[in-house]
Amino acid sequence: MSNSFVQHGSPLVIKIGSSLLTNDGQGLDRSAIGQWVKQMVQLHQQLGKTVLLVSSGAVAQGMKRLGLSDRPRELPLLQAAAAVGQMGLAQMWESCFSEYGLTTAQVLLTHEDFSDRTRYLNARSTLLTLMSMKVIPIINENDTVATEEIRLGDNDTLGALVAGLVDAEGLIILTDQLGLFNKDPRHHIDAQLIREAEAGDPQLESMAGGAGSSLGRGGMLTKVLAAKRAAMRGVHTAIVSGREQNVLTRLATGELLGTQLMARTQKLNAKQHWLASQLQVKGQLTLDQGAAYAVSQDGKSVLPIGVQSITGQFNRGELVSCVNEQGLEIARGLINYNYQEVQKIIGKASDQIEVILGFVSDEELIHRDNLLLV
Repeated sequence: MSNSFVQHGSPLVIKIGSSLLTNDGQGLDRSAIGQWVKQMVQLHQQLGKTVLLVSSGAVAQGMKRLGLSDRPRELPLLQAAAAVGQMGLAQMWESCFSEYGLTTAQVLLTHEDFSDRTRYLNARSTLLTLMSMKVIPIINENDTVATEEIRLGDNDTLGALVAGLVDAEGLIILTDQLGLFNKDPRHHIDAQLIREAEAGDPQLESMAGGAGSSLGRGGMLTKVLAAKRAAMRGVHTAIVSGREQNVLTRLATGELLGTQLMARTQKLNAKQHWLASQLQVKGQLTLDQGAAYAVSQDGKSVLPIGVQSITGQFNRGELVSCVNEQGLEIARGLINYNYQEVQKIIGKASDQIEVILGFVSDEELIHRDNLLLV
């Protein structure tokens, strides 16, 4: 059995779920937060690791302050709860870290901070600067302004995106579950904990399933998908129980706890990082067998002649998915034509584009430099 990657990993992105930070939904638990801070301080000051924290708990704290018993479903009320709770959450982390002489910074991100290239680079520069100054970034989704159309969706996904943004070595997802089991342990007494596996293995997604708690938005599936997303950037993921005593420091000494999902791919370059951070796919291209092989195995561009059909309404420059004839996604990329133009030229040779459309923007539907294999 191998050791935990956390032992030699840095920077580390640590994501802590709402259930580990609150008193059964009755607001923040200062004692619990204090224990998390103590462990992160050990990692930071004694073991020399750079730590970034993705913290849930804003909505739960806002619910307490507003006297709400159930998580709001209406977006305006949810945003109001997040706005109220975010103040208390940031104050709590700042107060606890300051006891050890450490400074924190609140960083609120939205989908647009990852989808817009300039904002993506600005967010990266800010976080890298904070890290160089030994400041602990406290990161959360900016629920107060995000709409349903641009929500990241859950802090597991946010943790994976942040890990890629700062070139982290590892992502630690702390939850109230022991890790990933091969089947639901609540219904199968013979369920076995998956100790180590390769992130992105399709079997893991079928094992995960299930919904999250009433406070949080994530379940085990979101954690497995987050690990898959992180692995695209060469980042390893540990899904571990926050109920384990001193779980962070034990991981840092090499103890293998929970489920370790390893990245087997090389780290992406800056452009690929950004492409991998895109969450909103606007359409889909179905490639024939030859085109799918050329894209996935030979690193070729997507040409019109290799496309069988399209779905979705997308504009030039938006993200589209490429699938093979069996419907399996093999790549994502930025399209060079809108959906109406693509519909007219699919199955045609590139030298026919000008005849059909009256102009040529590019010979490729998606250039390989703007294409990311998944």
